[in-house]
Order: sequence, then C-alpha cells, then structure tokens
Amino acid sequence: DIDHLNPRVQKEPVEWLNWLRTDVGFDGWRFDFAKGYSADVAKIYVDRSEPSFAVAEIWTSLAYGGDGKPNLNQDPHRQELVNWVNKVGGSGPATTFDFTTKGILNVAVEGELWRLRGTDGKAPGMIGWWPAKAVTFVDNHDTGSTQHMWPFPSDRVMQGYAYILTHPGTPCIFYDHFFDWGLKEEIDRLVSIRTRQGIHSESKLQIMEADADLYLAEIDGKVIVKLGPRYDVGHLTPEGFKVVAHGNDYAVW
Repeated sequence: DIDHLNPRVQKEPVEWLNWLRTDVGFDGWRFDFAKGYSADVAKIYVDRSEPSFAVAEIWTSLAYGGDGKPNLNQDPHRQELVNWVNKVGGSGPATTFDFTTKGILNVAVEGELWRLRGTDGKAPGMIGWWPAKAVTFVDNHDTGSTQHMWPFPSDRVMQGYAYILTHPGTPCIFYDHFFDWGLKEEIDRLVSIRTRQGIHSESKLQIMEADADLYLAEIDGKVIVKLGPRYDVGHLTPEGFKVVAHGNDYAVW
C-alpha cells in the first residue's frame, strides 16, 4: 500500500510518467484498480503528466435481481464511471472502461437482446450517457484469458465485437481474441467498416429494434448492425443498404 496523498509519493510517479512520455514515447495511461484511490489523486497524475489519453479501470458490481441477472436499470453503476471522469476532468483526456456495457452485453447476447435498449431508449451502458468518455470492450486479461473472472460467452464473442465496433464510444480489441482465437479477419473487417464510414466515439445511435432475438441499430445514418438469430429483417432496413459483414448471429449493412 502507498499513500497517494503524500507529496513524495505523488512526485515520483509523475516524474516516471513524464519520462515515459518524453523519453520513451508513450502518450497514454491506463489506471489500474482506479477505485482503490481517489479521483482527485488521479487528476494530479493526469494534469502533471499531460497524456493524450487516460483510461481508468473502475470495476464494480452491477445491480442484480432475484433471478441472478442484471437489473434493466444500471444508472448507479454508470453514474460511478461518469463521476470519476468528471472529477479527473471531463474536458481533458480522462476516460473509463465501460464495464456497464460489458456486463449488460454479456447477458444480452444469450437471448435477451432487449436489454440493449435502456429505459430512456438509449444504449444502457456508459455509451448511452457520455460515449466520448467510454472505452468499450468485450473481454480483457481479467475477465477473460486465463483468469476467466467474468468472460463473455465464448460462442458469441463476434456479436460483442459487432456491437462495440459499430457503436459510439472508443472500442478496444482483446489480444487473445485477435491473435489466438482465429477471429482476426472478422474483427479486421468490422474495424475497416468503422474506419471507412467514419464512425467515432460520439456517433449518433438510433436503436430501431430490441427484442429477445433481435437487436437492430443505425449509426450516423451510415451503418446498420443486427445482433441475434432472427433472419428476416429486410422490412426494417432502409432501401439502399447492403450487407458488408456477417457471421454467427450478426450482420452489418
């Protein structure tokens, strides 16, 4: 344990971070276990090292109902993420991993895609409130991989990537999925669609349908994504859109 309120403790990490940025060439930080110290301290490290990007790991439990599944309303959970960014500096480089979206998506792809439309009609995770500050992901070294603490359903991983790589927020790709699972080509295709169509962290999301077996959304009027096993959605897609990517229970127009 270290005392982050101690001036000497603050001074030495800041010097190290500035060395990493100016001498080594790193320009972004990941704050591990950021709930273990105050956001006010994280602000000191961000302000004094001036990274171009900073993301915090604030992993707390979702709210669960009596059936053991997440409640539809997870506002307190995503509010905690928003609060951290606000305290560190909403106009600066601070972001947080969108654990709210991760937790809901884990369950939604198991035949409960209605969960992907919140009570306000928007995305239910942090991307529904402040997408510019939300870093979305399917799995990481803690949730998946060898630790396997909160893994995404393994047979539905590409549905997860179809969601985060077409939606607002800043998506990140898990090393294992890209290099070890044989999903590189499918993920690459979705990345290229995002890049080619100019989808970005603050893109406009319109949720067109959210049922148990179908989630359909349009992003920036340029991209449409479908999750779920329902096949016939032609009557829901605007004229002129063509399928450019598809896989197990997902498609992108």
